[in-house]
Amino acid sequence: MAMQHVQGTLIGSIDEGTSSARFLVFSSQTGRLVASHQIPISKHCAQEGWVEQDPVAIMDAVRQCLDKGATILNDKDIDVSRIAAIGISNQRETTILWDRTTGLPLHNAIVWLDMRTATTLESLLDKIPNRDKNYLKPICGLPLSPYFSALKIKWLMDNIPEVRQAIENKTCLFGTMDTWLMWNLTGGTKGGVHVTDVTNASRTMLMSLNTLDWDISLCKFFDIPREILPRIHSSSEIYGRIVGGAMDGIPIAGCLGDQHAALLGQKCFNKGMAKCTYGTGCFLLYNTGSERVESSHGLVTTVAYQLGKDAPPYYALEGSIAVAGAAFAWLKDNIGLVEDVKEIETLANRVHHSGDVYFVPAFSGLYAPYWQSDARGVICGITEETTKSHILRAALEAICFQTRDILESMDKDCGLPLSKIQVDGGAIQNNLLMQLKADLCGIPVVRPHMAETSALGAALAAGVASGIGVCKLTDIESSASDLFSPRITKQERDNRYSKWKMAIERSFGWDINISAQQ
Repeated sequence: MAMQHVQGTLIGSIDEGTSSARFLVFSSQTGRLVASHQIPISKHCAQEGWVEQDPVAIMDAVRQCLDKGATILNDKDIDVSRIAAIGISNQRETTILWDRTTGLPLHNAIVWLDMRTATTLESLLDKIPNRDKNYLKPICGLPLSPYFSALKIKWLMDNIPEVRQAIENKTCLFGTMDTWLMWNLTGGTKGGVHVTDVTNASRTMLMSLNTLDWDISLCKFFDIPREILPRIHSSSEIYGRIVGGAMDGIPIAGCLGDQHAALLGQKCFNKGMAKCTYGTGCFLLYNTGSERVESSHGLVTTVAYQLGKDAPPYYALEGSIAVAGAAFAWLKDNIGLVEDVKEIETLANRVHHSGDVYFVPAFSGLYAPYWQSDARGVICGITEETTKSHILRAALEAICFQTRDILESMDKDCGLPLSKIQVDGGAIQNNLLMQLKADLCGIPVVRPHMAETSALGAALAAGVASGIGVCKLTDIESSASDLFSPRITKQERDNRYSKWKMAIERSFGWDINISAQQ
């Protein structure tokens, strides 16, 4: 691509997800992708339910992506200096503790879907009247769950001697993935900034949704010293500049958790708009505007974004599903039903229905709206006629049924059913999944051709902060999209959903150790 084909300034975006690190470059005028590079990130599972990643390896991958991105731009005769700012979109809740003097992690990163803190949860519930998981929800918007960062910090403090020593020495720092990346990119031990943004902070269980700051009572409840926590900023401001490498001197000016970034990237700027991201898990965010809606139906209240220090925060209701794309990996790697996940759509299309088979992929409990950490996966309705294709189709339908669970809760909380739902993430390339989603949820599904919405959202936030005049949110062109409309009757949809609910009930209470304590 010659230089004249890409007009104006550019915005970069670091997109660090559960399975890969990427660097993408967008046009500030059109939002179109100019260049990108991606490196896979591996996970380590020392025990059942434990999921860790190496923070140093992730940092190395991000630096490689930045350098490779610069090379790609140079090969296209585009000067790197045209990048006005870089935004960060990151996997949320994943927890890292490191030493400020050595710059080294005190333990591997504990990934968001890790379940080791189930025991920590039980000891915390013992401190609460009636063991109410929603006890802290009025302050932080979140139920007590192994999912969120505070429980992971607590586990590390209770179980890792190096962490306790660093806290005693006043050298311990905490961060979600955005904080770790920014600290390192802006100098690390030599003056790196220790910051996070409101969206990531709102996933820790330590931030008050009212003050948008760390809450003393929450820190006290978890016995977490406030001095290890980063400073909370808005999602769109200049936090610092990159030190070293091909992007030296470029400001980092946008930061959002990946699901919040996708909400921006999908242009869900108005109250009542929603998007659903299909990655390792599945996350549905519903923009509630400046109003904080407290869910009484199993959803969480979270900060959607705040575009500037003096800008008002926008809030969202969120439904989180632990297993979406992860079910495809399980079918391939653990069960061997397919050699490549790309085969799933073709094989599932060989049958016209799931043969009344229902698959609940609760491998390590269920998130919204059930919040049952003792649930485990079940496959119901198997007969002599059941084939591999039926099970694969049931796995696709499971993702859709879980989405409907969340949509039902959102409707009850907000009283405003969605007229359509916008989707993004790796799994949306599966046409059958998209059609099943429309059929089983009963609303049209809009799939953009440009699927990099999380990265685009972080780039938009960075563009706003860096003062690029043309980078106005409403000016960014909407991506071309595909529309999937429901093809089955309401009666068929509801009948199948009622059987899904039966399968869900059968998944409860399987982990005896946890359920005995609940």
